[in-house]
Amino acid sequence: MKKRIYLASPHMGGEELKYINEAFDTNWVAPLGPNVTGFENEMCEYTGAKVATATVSGTSAIHLALKCLGVGQGDVVFCSTLTFSATANPIIYQGAEPVFIDSNYETWNMCPIALQKAFDDAEKNNKMPKAVVVVNLYGQSADYDALKAICDKYNVPIIEDAAESLGATYKGKQTGTIGEIGIYSFNGNKIITTSGGGMMVSDNEEYTKKALFWATQSRENERHYEHKELGYNYRMSNVVAGIGRGQLEVLDERIAQKKAIFDYYTEAFKNIWDIEMMPICEYNEPNYWLSACTIKEGSKVKPLDIMLSLEEENIESRPVWKPMHLQPFFKSYKFFSSLELGSVSEDLFDRGICLPSDTKMTDEDINKIISIIKSLF
Repeated sequence: MKKRIYLASPHMGGEELKYINEAFDTNWVAPLGPNVTGFENEMCEYTGAKVATATVSGTSAIHLALKCLGVGQGDVVFCSTLTFSATANPIIYQGAEPVFIDSNYETWNMCPIALQKAFDDAEKNNKMPKAVVVVNLYGQSADYDALKAICDKYNVPIIEDAAESLGATYKGKQTGTIGEIGIYSFNGNKIITTSGGGMMVSDNEEYTKKALFWATQSRENERHYEHKELGYNYRMSNVVAGIGRGQLEVLDERIAQKKAIFDYYTEAFKNIWDIEMMPICEYNEPNYWLSACTIKEGSKVKPLDIMLSLEEENIESRPVWKPMHLQPFFKSYKFFSSLELGSVSEDLFDRGICLPSDTKMTDEDINKIISIIKSLF
């Protein structure tokens, strides 16, 4: 069988076992312990957030963030449509109604024009959102000055879904710390991993206290088990937090490797008219989590042709996210487009492809990928 080249897979840095062994040696293997506290503190140091709560997933972190902002039954939450379903699912967990917002071509992230359309509609129907969930797609920050100006006008807080953008910056500020609450994911395919996990960060200590309470089954401070609120089993274990501590030590190295991959593709395809790499906005420095591109209208080659050709060589690639408003489960909810006809997110889904971006790829691997793709043109 030909060597498997992954889209993005875990890449250990070498120090993870030290923290894991400490957890075993001290018998701290439960959802609390020095690694959990250490990981939270070190994430705060890296990002500049004041407080953090480590969770079992990025999804659970979004769920806790929504609860912190008082989102409940019958409320409305605006949400980026071009994202993974984990961004939108917790809105449903809370009995709230998602309203999906289109992207723009400049950023691939939430479009201020579409967001304003959604607020105009909400004002007209006297149904303002409780929160706006903004996604930083493929490691690039959304344009928060433009989005925050609109949200601040209506006094609606932003939850920043930085699941894909840990280490990226917006005008010098770490993504995840720009909204009222931010979340990160440490899933196996992310730029650093804990095998599975997430984190909620904020500058508001009250949010963190409440999130920690809910994440540990809402247990009251009594000698016996006392519960006055619905709780969740959302706390990260001390073992996987140890993996996270080791991974965080090599985050800057991983960002440099991801950028080198993106730059390599950009240089390799610069003379192919059909291929356009995802635009990089001047206001930010991405973490280049995935190298994504689009194939121009009129090209004889389609994204599926590229994916199938790579698959024949045991190389993994993937379409750009299918927008939430096109997903069968979410089709009944409102969607606001940036365009008069069609939408930017649909177009990016139709023409987009995520290229292999694994930091363990060799020069031989990436040259093979480029050769396969070039041969189609």
